Amino acid sequence: MPLKQLQYMVYASLMAALTAAGAYIHVPLGPVPMVLQNLFVVLAGLLFGARWGFTSVAIYLLAGALGIPVFAGGKGGIAHFMGPTGGYLLGFAAAAFITGTIAERSNERKILEAVAAVIGFLTVYALGVPWLKAVTGMSWEKAVVVGMLPFLPGDMIKAFLAFTLARAIRPVVIRSREPISP
Repeated sequence: MPLKQLQYMVYASLMAALTAAGAYIHVPLGPVPMVLQNLFVVLAGLLFGARWGFTSVAIYLLAGALGIPVFAGGKGGIAHFMGPTGGYLLGFAAAAFITGTIAERSNERKILEAVAAVIGFLTVYALGVPWLKAVTGMSWEKAVVVGMLPFLPGDMIKAFLAFTLARAIRPVVIRSREPISP
């Protein structure tokens, strides 16, 4: 196994662990809690690109599906993918991939990386809100009011934080931005 691939495997596993730790920092706000997980999801995409960012989130989701208590509030199990937050969980994987794809093409231009971070958070909503509506039977208006609006200010702060952390950490942790396949 090439050293670079091993390095990315370790980074992806570390980010999955940080995402799990972020689940324990949550504020219950009805069916969808305010969490820190999505900060690490977007950071994974910014730092590791589409494939390894996605891999990081896939490790996290697999651990949760297997019952390891890595979801918000220290919960786990496959049933969480069918509940009101299932779309948000799946949105994490899509967000890491999309954020990573944009970041890989940004050539480290600040504005594109900042946009990638914001799009990452919006991707989580794009999957989470319709899922919340479908599972709970809420109207679109209520699903948006309950599943997105209360989180927007904090998530935009987290997008800025993810962008800032990625810019600071990347030179230390990752010496090359060249994407490699998992």
